[in-house]
Amino acid sequence: MKYTIKDNQAGFVLKDGIFKKMITAGTYHFSKTLGYEVEIEEMTGELDYIDVPYQVLSKDKEFLNATVHMEIPDGSVGFLYVNGKLTSFAGRKEYTYWNVFDKYEIKVISMEETLMGEEVNKQMVSLIPKNLYKEMLVGEGEAGLVYYDNVLQKQLSKGIYRFWNFSHTVSYRVFDMKQRELDIVGQEILTKDKIGIRMNVACMFKVRDAVEFAEKISDLKGQLYSAVQLSIREIVGNYKLDEILELKEKISGEIFGALKGKEDMFCVNFLTAGIKDIILPGEIRDIMNSVLVAEKTAQANVISRREEVASTRSLLNTAKLMDENTTLYKLKELEYLERICGKVGEISVNGNAGIVEQLGKIMGFGQAV
Repeated sequence: MKYTIKDNQAGFVLKDGIFKKMITAGTYHFSKTLGYEVEIEEMTGELDYIDVPYQVLSKDKEFLNATVHMEIPDGSVGFLYVNGKLTSFAGRKEYTYWNVFDKYEIKVISMEETLMGEEVNKQMVSLIPKNLYKEMLVGEGEAGLVYYDNVLQKQLSKGIYRFWNFSHTVSYRVFDMKQRELDIVGQEILTKDKIGIRMNVACMFKVRDAVEFAEKISDLKGQLYSAVQLSIREIVGNYKLDEILELKEKISGEIFGALKGKEDMFCVNFLTAGIKDIILPGEIRDIMNSVLVAEKTAQANVISRREEVASTRSLLNTAKLMDENTTLYKLKELEYLERICGKVGEISVNGNAGIVEQLGKIMGFGQAV
């Protein structure tokens, strides 16, 4: 039988099902009656002819020169490059490629070292199946703790880290190390004089050590909330309502001091703490408003009386000076006449008396002199 092999093809010659050799471009004759047959394959990409093991095919020099065979050892992964360009992830253990028209290469990366090395670039990472590695992102102001088989290995700062899931089971935790605010809203408190009030308190804190925190604390927000609540009740409950309203800053300082004493318990540093709002019951608020109005009214009356006394004293002093000094009196008279003239549209003068004298008589100044 006649077989024609093209330039981009190869033929596998078998006799009675046993591989004999590989043939390339040309025309060949093999007798089927003698048990020969030829399987023809395109010499591009991965070798599809799998009826014969590679170990048998590799004994043929023609085949060996036309192909490249790559094996990926246990604990490693591969990345396939075609003509120097990364094309795919190599997940199997063995690959055989035709190496005639294109150049194939597999870059092998070991997974024995759990932390993924810098030789694995971003493009490679995009091809790796997600089940083979874990990625940890540590942001600005955060700290990351890495565990191998639930055993702490290291603390990591800002960055992107990837770990192979081969030698160990990898887990991690990321902690926010920036300062945070905790608000206690509407906390109900019974004052020393048995008045129920509500209070809003705010505090600022930050985790001081990620490793210590991970060992001791499971629910930071819940535990801190309870601790601040208890401190508020304990301190504010020792004051009467009037004292709370008057000594708000002092009480805030006491609350902050109490929280500073509990820092070791929660592995945090308290930065500030203070009372934001004091909310009174409706009836107490009405009473306080009434008291405030009465106080302000009394203060206004006192100021009014004080001004009246000052005004009277000033008039008395002026009168004494004019009584003792005729010239001063005349000047004052002229000042008032000037004011009157400024308000009058027309003035009629009769007789021989002067204008000042006549105006003075009209106003009653002449008699006083």
